[in-house]
Amino acid sequence: MRKARRPKLWYNDTRIHNRERMNAPMEIERKWMVQGWPEGLTCTEEYQMDQGYFSVRPTVRIRREALKGGDTHYVLCFKGAGTLAREEIETDIDPELYGKLKKLLGKPLIAKVRRGYALPGGLTLEVNQVDAGQPGEFFYAEIEYPTTGAALAWQPDTEALRTYLSDEVTGKPGASMGEYWLRTREENE
Repeated sequence: MRKARRPKLWYNDTRIHNRERMNAPMEIERKWMVQGWPEGLTCTEEYQMDQGYFSVRPTVRIRREALKGGDTHYVLCFKGAGTLAREEIETDIDPELYGKLKKLLGKPLIAKVRRGYALPGGLTLEVNQVDAGQPGEFFYAEIEYPTTGAALAWQPDTEALRTYLSDEVTGKPGASMGEYWLRTREENE
């Protein structure tokens, strides 16, 4: 379990090597709509999160990440265009700046619970419960990869995981959290 949050560029040696080679911090991930938490996998970490968007094209987002039994971090994030792979820059900000930015948004933030589950090969299945208890509540899962080749080649290793991850939405219009923000926070003005 990680004690202190570090920029994504530093999560693991494979990702460092890949991102340095590409000269840009890249987020390479696939995404699935899922039903509930996965069965048969061990949860390795859990976060309570709140996030809001200043822009979705390009993405400019703030997020509070509170690790269960650990630290809380406040993050400012910028994401470029793309779906499977896109440039991502994240930086920690102090709680005071986060509070000012949250107030500036003036809208309720998206509440998320994220649980991480270790997969073979050092990958992590991140499952998110979004806006629990609200009419639009849903779950989605993501896996980040060191390269686009690894992302395209990866397949679930069990029938149960294949069934759980049967609704892939990587690259589908409207499937991003930014689009969810627009539908649930911006359109209601």
